[in-house]
Amino acid sequence: MANKVVLILVDGMRPDAVLNCGNEKMKERINECAYTLHARTVMPSVTLPCHMSLFHSVDPDRHGILTNTYVPQVRPVEGLYERLDLAGKKNAMFYTWEELRDLARMDHIHRLEMYNQHKELDTDRKITTAAIKYINEENPDFLFLYLGETDERGGHDTGWMSETYMKVVSNALDQVVRVYNEIPADYDVILTADHGGHDRIHGTELPEDMTIPIICRGPHFKAGRDLGERSIKDIAPTIVDLLGATLAREWEGHSFLEK
Repeated sequence: MANKVVLILVDGMRPDAVLNCGNEKMKERINECAYTLHARTVMPSVTLPCHMSLFHSVDPDRHGILTNTYVPQVRPVEGLYERLDLAGKKNAMFYTWEELRDLARMDHIHRLEMYNQHKELDTDRKITTAAIKYINEENPDFLFLYLGETDERGGHDTGWMSETYMKVVSNALDQVVRVYNEIPADYDVILTADHGGHDRIHGTELPEDMTIPIICRGPHFKAGRDLGERSIKDIAPTIVDLLGATLAREWEGHSFLEK
């Protein structure tokens, strides 16, 4: 069977919150994963610039997105969805923050589904339920699942590492464990964040803002392997590597898949 990948991003999830939020199920599952709790995002450590760098494997000064407002790229860099579509892969995006619609042109995505976290409650659980259903029914090659409540209802509303923030992180990790448990075992699942945060903000070069986790579980990742000093820009090359597509010439990141 061909390789398949789910990428889950929890907006604003600090690595130390993964370990300290009290989610014992996820702490147990980390032992089954290859991971690093010391990966770095890009500057500015802001949601849309970080996502653009994840999906296009270049720094913000290359893709040109420096705030949460999208502007067309002056010198376009092909993104992850474009490379996978070129390879004939079936792709999907399930998300709760409308600005992410600009991560790729829609003709490269087979299925797109959104719940608006600004208008609804419990969107992390709802979008995860929809994504799991789609995976089990349609068997996509790649699915991106975005969980946004940690940033909005945790970090910005009450402060990073606050009691409420930790509860929202734990709820997001519950959704990750659901994905582990409820989709076919042949999927590789990569869990990460776009940035961290401090006080009630992010966007600076402070380690609290710049440090992110990368946690990989599945048939192509050795349990307990230390992924080392990685970048958010390494994720797209790794997914392309797993799915047998080719990297875009402009990409700066490197696959962390063991050969």
